[in-house]
Amino acid sequence: QVQLVESGGGLVQAGGSLRLSCAASGLTFSSYGMGWFRQAPGKEREVVAAISWSGDNTYYADSVKGRFTISRDNAKNTVYLQMNSLKPEDTAVYYCAADQDWPAQAVGVLTYEYAYWGQGTQVTVSS
Repeated sequence: QVQLVESGGGLVQAGGSLRLSCAASGLTFSSYGMGWFRQAPGKEREVVAAISWSGDNTYYADSVKGRFTISRDNAKNTVYLQMNSLKPEDTAVYYCAADQDWPAQAVGVLTYEYAYWGQGTQVTVSS
């Protein structure tokens, strides 16, 4: 079955960096659009970044543009989220998500667009 396993979360000071990884198995990774979402306590899950299965198109939430970068390595079945200049408001549980049967340039920005989810990794940014 499809499994998505996130790693790389942790505690970091404001202004610091983290790189999240999401290792996928049980799927033909290169044909899946991927997304990173986050959920802070008491808030709804929101999209952070997404990348098309072709890798040619990406999306970023306004709150992270210029600071976060999503990328994928199809040879390693892994999607990454490089997070720089972290702020306390970036504190949340970060989830990766996957789905397929999209056009080559399509990216998913809504939770219901994804069928598969990881268990999440905690990111805490101290001020």
